[in-house]
Amino acid sequence: MNVNDTTDAAVLEEIRRRPAHDRRILFTGATVVTMDPGLGVIEPGDLLVEGDTIAAVGTDLDAGDAVVVDATGTILTPGFVDTHRHAWEAQLRRIMPDVDDLGGYVMSTLAGYATVYRPQDMYIGSKLAALTAIDSGITTMLDFSHNSRTREHSDAAIEALRDTGIRGVHASMGPHFGDWDRQWPGDLARIKDQYFSSDDQLLTLRLATLATDEIAGPVLAYGPELARAAADLGIGVSVDAVFGVSSSEAILRWAKDGILNPGVTLIHATGLTSEAWKAMGETGTTVALAPTSDAQIGLETAIPAVDEALSVGIRPGLSIDVEVALASDMFTQMRALHAIQRMRAVNAAYGTDQQPHRITTHDVLDFATLQGARTNGLAAVTGSLTPGKKADLLVIRAEDINNMPLNDPIGTVVLGSDARNISAVLVDGEPRKWNGNVLDVDLSALRTEVHASREHVLNTPTA
Repeated sequence: MNVNDTTDAAVLEEIRRRPAHDRRILFTGATVVTMDPGLGVIEPGDLLVEGDTIAAVGTDLDAGDAVVVDATGTILTPGFVDTHRHAWEAQLRRIMPDVDDLGGYVMSTLAGYATVYRPQDMYIGSKLAALTAIDSGITTMLDFSHNSRTREHSDAAIEALRDTGIRGVHASMGPHFGDWDRQWPGDLARIKDQYFSSDDQLLTLRLATLATDEIAGPVLAYGPELARAAADLGIGVSVDAVFGVSSSEAILRWAKDGILNPGVTLIHATGLTSEAWKAMGETGTTVALAPTSDAQIGLETAIPAVDEALSVGIRPGLSIDVEVALASDMFTQMRALHAIQRMRAVNAAYGTDQQPHRITTHDVLDFATLQGARTNGLAAVTGSLTPGKKADLLVIRAEDINNMPLNDPIGTVVLGSDARNISAVLVDGEPRKWNGNVLDVDLSALRTEVHASREHVLNTPTA
């Protein structure tokens, strides 16, 4: 993996030649950004992977019979964690780049395109989103799959995550508009039994829902009934469209009903009242911010609610949201949030003797990794390069033309890097990107499938 190394293909071949369950891979000579508060940054450092797990992080680690990867000139980081993406929409990427408001998105995509999706369109969109996530360093993606029109639509979305090898979280919800089988949320029990029977697997399950009944009616709105359904299944809850006064009132009801807790994630959380934030902080409720979505589409206040979250002790995760209008990668989310919050902090203090309270590049990388994992209910599994956690990691070239020379590793990851600098991605110890290329993908065949699916969606009359 060294920038001067010409043996990458041979190294990958040797890694893949060994049985996955007992292979050992030793990365040497890297700058290791662990995002573990107790380990910090190790420079230079080594990282040992055994099977699907990080076995050790340190200096001068014993290689034994491990395949040695010379990672000199690179930065090792945890894989990014996306806490909320509507993956099924991927074949409609940037179809409305200048959408003006939530209503425009809802009516064109959810009331229009979504209604003609077949199970195979769900599969293609979700697969494309997951592969793109891996390419840009996202090793865990929560797919807020809110177009589950039939059992087959749900199955297709789950199978797409499985087939890409990403650490996927399938958050299932019925559609907002159009005909559907009304099998949700009852079908979650079958889905869990069929696809999520083990606690030690790449895929996990959550219940997806909306904050209020304003957009799609009471069936999809979070409340005691859906909270019981999730509790009976032992799964977390992700609540989308958490905006403004009506959502604030709902949050206070949920707190009174005892259905706010760390297993519940509130998405966006823009324009909420201080009382609602207080209830969220007191209950340990998690928050998924969507920095570019809030700012670009203009959701409620249009300001990502990072200051509000931090003020009540919540460190949020980050998310992509809708690719119909937004960027697909976590680098963009980190940079947007870093710039917006710091602009807001300085502007608030301008003309006074107050000192701005600015977040740092370390903060946003923490949000994109460790806090994202916690938000998705996976803090014990991923999010940091901690021995005992699963080997979800990135190898980022620090000596590429846009990164050299390496002066600050966290600043380089957050402000300098992009997908082209990611040399390797491991998910669960398995190489998914190597030497800059996503593995095991027939790009020509994928392109054909994506274009065919898009043409069907765009050319089929909606109800």
